[in-house]
Amino acid sequence: MDLAAFKASLARNRPPAKLSLAAKALWWDAKGDWTKAHECAQEQDDAQGAWVHAYLHRREGDAANAGYWYRRAGKPAQNGALASEWEAIARAVLAEA
Repeated sequence: MDLAAFKASLARNRPPAKLSLAAKALWWDAKGDWTKAHECAQEQDDAQGAWVHAYLHRREGDAANAGYWYRRAGKPAQNGALASEWEAIARAVLAEA
């Protein structure tokens, strides 16, 4: 799935079934459900899950917790626009699917 199709899927009530948990976390985040997004990110115990987890904690304003998850993901901590980071992560996650 490419980014345009992923964004178009946001019109639905549920994420597409074939998405990874990291992609589902981003999907739920875009829908405004931080709790479901966080649950999905926690379930994917790898670098992608950790990267999304970091982003989610940055979104909630918990920089220390986000820093931990960025380190687990092997990614530098971010401080730019959240929307830009969401898109960068989505592109990476979808490319590996």
